[in-house]
Amino acid sequence: MSSALTDLFPYPIVQAPMAGGVSVPRLAAAVCEAGGLGFLAAGYKTADGVYQEIKQLRSLTARPFGVNLFMPQPEYAERGAVEVYAHQLAGEAAWYEAELGDPDSGRDDGYDAKLAVLLDNPVPVVSFHFGVPSAEVLESLRRAGTFTLVTATTAEEARAVERAGADAVIVQGVEAGGHQGTHRDNPENDRSGIGLLALIAQVREAVNLPVVAAGGLMRGSQIAAVLAAGASAAQLGTAFLVTPESGAHAVHKQALTNPLFVRTELTRAFSGRPARGLVNRFLREHGPYAPAAYPEVHHLTSPLRKAAAKAGDAQGMALWAGQGHRLARELPAGQLVEVLVSELAAARTALSEFPAGAGGAA
Repeated sequence: MSSALTDLFPYPIVQAPMAGGVSVPRLAAAVCEAGGLGFLAAGYKTADGVYQEIKQLRSLTARPFGVNLFMPQPEYAERGAVEVYAHQLAGEAAWYEAELGDPDSGRDDGYDAKLAVLLDNPVPVVSFHFGVPSAEVLESLRRAGTFTLVTATTAEEARAVERAGADAVIVQGVEAGGHQGTHRDNPENDRSGIGLLALIAQVREAVNLPVVAAGGLMRGSQIAAVLAAGASAAQLGTAFLVTPESGAHAVHKQALTNPLFVRTELTRAFSGRPARGLVNRFLREHGPYAPAAYPEVHHLTSPLRKAAAKAGDAQGMALWAGQGHRLARELPAGQLVEVLVSELAAARTALSEFPAGAGGAA
């Protein structure tokens, strides 16, 4: 990791920015205070909402933190595909006594306005998801004193990140919960994601950038593994989702370790973009038919998801989770960082004590 990022936080632990009200200021502050890098998620918020959260976070901690932005998305799906999906969701609307949302509520998520907030009131770190910002944007942030990261899910995407001039790349394996940060939303690639360890190796050979590893990480021993593979830090989302500081709905938190939900799957059912969540009724029934239309599907299903959450019905909610969700621990965020650091140290000690040449063929 470059010294510019290393100097920002003592431990190689990054709290993933989870949009939708999960990554709230109190969570980011707790992680920062414990020695990790806390993140706010600007996705689905107004520019003023982002400004207010940054202001609140700064009142809770003086330590460096990050803010994540979603890149504006080009139009993919035909309008008819969204209309067909709306008809398929009519039964859900009737069941939850809710109206379907307006799929045309907005495509760019207020990107320019949020970027202006981050340039007028610079923060230590900014990351980008769903694509690569322009070289001009990255240079503007650099001049403002901001360290930049961009998510990549392939070596080719990592090369694009390097060409644009980002300071580091977040390597996201297919194990990761929530939205995959693919730069081009190609439906043919929905089930062809690369596992994290293999992806780290590919990216390390493809670019000369510091790597932050993300995808299914829940234990300090796993952090040790990705650091040994060449990453400079590990980004964890699902591990922090169940903490008391997290803004996730209580039903969502409980579902992560509920034996009723035994596996995760990538789906477009809730947002129109591939995202990993616990397999529930909504995902099973609608996932196979959801079009590649983000954020139209996100806006369309938003009232349904809110109604299901209000009713406490986990079967109708977007239960984003990584593949390691059953390892979730309901610890305060600061304590979780401490436990992860202790586990990381133990794993490194065990590795250093492993006899050279041991484990040969029997």
